[in-house]
Amino acid sequence: MKRFTQLFKAVDATTSTNEKVKVLQQYFREESPANAVWALYLLLGKTRRRLVTSRVLRDIFLQISDIPEWLFEESYAHVGDSAETIALLLRDTPIAPTGMSLADSQTPLQVWMETVIPQVQRLRGQGKKEGEGEEAQIKNLVVDWWANLSGDEIFVLNKVLTGAFRVGVSSKLVIKALAAEYDLTEAVLSHRLMGAIEPTADFYAALIDPDDADTSPSQPYPFFLASPIDVDKFVAETEDIQQWQAEWKWDGIRAQLIHRAGQVFIWSRGEDLITHQFPEFETALATLPAGTVLDGEIVCWAGDRPLDFNYLQKRLGRKRVTKKLMAENPVHFLAYDLLEQAGEDIRTQPLRSRRAALTELIDSHPSELISTADPLPFDTFDDLQHWRSQSREYGAEGLMIKALSSPYLVGRKRGYWWKHKVDPMTLDAVLLYAQAGTGKRANLFTDYTFALRKGDALVPFTKAYSGLDNAEIEKLDRWIRQHTLEKFGPVRSVDPTLVFEIGFEGIAESKRHKSGIAVRFPRILRWRTDKPVAEADTLESAIALLNAYSSGSAAS
Repeated sequence: MKRFTQLFKAVDATTSTNEKVKVLQQYFREESPANAVWALYLLLGKTRRRLVTSRVLRDIFLQISDIPEWLFEESYAHVGDSAETIALLLRDTPIAPTGMSLADSQTPLQVWMETVIPQVQRLRGQGKKEGEGEEAQIKNLVVDWWANLSGDEIFVLNKVLTGAFRVGVSSKLVIKALAAEYDLTEAVLSHRLMGAIEPTADFYAALIDPDDADTSPSQPYPFFLASPIDVDKFVAETEDIQQWQAEWKWDGIRAQLIHRAGQVFIWSRGEDLITHQFPEFETALATLPAGTVLDGEIVCWAGDRPLDFNYLQKRLGRKRVTKKLMAENPVHFLAYDLLEQAGEDIRTQPLRSRRAALTELIDSHPSELISTADPLPFDTFDDLQHWRSQSREYGAEGLMIKALSSPYLVGRKRGYWWKHKVDPMTLDAVLLYAQAGTGKRANLFTDYTFALRKGDALVPFTKAYSGLDNAEIEKLDRWIRQHTLEKFGPVRSVDPTLVFEIGFEGIAESKRHKSGIAVRFPRILRWRTDKPVAEADTLESAIALLNAYSSGSAAS
């Protein structure tokens, strides 16, 4: 635990990318495989489910300290994180060990993750059998851990226990460090790390093996991502527009459909195995040749256009998908790339070749559930702009523009694939509530609730957290403190006199919201200092926008 905490501190202490890579590389060089693989697991955000809630840790701390609850809450409001608040306060809080655990700073990370921390799970449900309450045993266990660790180690432990461990390093940098240390390409490591990671020494040995490692039939490829287009630069630098392909940018779930070794798998871009959530695809995918991997978009579909994303949302996170749910929210897979053909990785081939193979494959194995995302015809960039202006009429978010010569790369590589999204829909709304942020913004009010006018009343319709620059956030924070009307725990209601332009990608009916509507990806576009509340948008105007969007005629 001590060495991993030192790594965490070293990575978190610098903003230099090169320094982060150097620190990570040294750790992987010096640490044993059994510990290194668990560090990798945590660094890549593969934390296991929450074993202890922040509330339980807070209650345990209050039971063993002389700090009153109000002072803890004030400290938390300043720090913005329960795990860190507890770790900081424990530095001045004497703790008497309970004898429940002998684990300490010198206990290897592997032992902590495989033996020590799982004790919490084993204690659940056993307390009464052993004559002592379950919560009391868990309390004694946690107190012992705190007693045997330093402040920084307590912080790391608390974050792991609550399933909220994050570190200031991207997965890309972690892979870069591994690649540099073991003389492997980042592309190879990215592929080997896709999907489930087994935190074992054997998995780590296979990961860093310079020879081709055996891969599971279920293993997806790393996704290739598009970058936002700079229109002026693209037009200036593009000599032959016919060397590019354009297609709709669909608002669904990016996914890979895999058929290998007589099995089928569906992976989301977030590396979640979602096969069971879309059982309709299993039969259709099984009819494709073995050794096939498709990249595309899962959407809910009716007739000749996609349904609103809310339909798809109802399919997500389900352990069991009923026939009724499938009938009410029918899905379709729009394939736009072929990554593996007859078991051969064809990602290095140019897009034009992969697309030709994809079209031939789908045409020869027709399915009502899987089709190609057909390219749009165009001769000039003005033609593309015309298609973009019609995006919402086709139920799309905009365009994808791809170089026909492009290989299928890893991550976001500029210059090959561009996303040209439509301008967001907008409503001018009134700031109604504010709440402090978390982490580095715990001292500032950065989470806002906005409302629309309905007669003389204001009806909340969305929250937004982004869009203002630092100077605007600080200015708004001062205003909020000076114009607070009431406090509801961490939330403040404010004088409803400020108007902001809120942008969003989609709008739908919602029974869960008082306004009756829900918007997708809301963010603040600008602070309308020029507009009084009386000129803010009404709920009726939002409903009109919803109706226009639902009919495919919302202005872009």
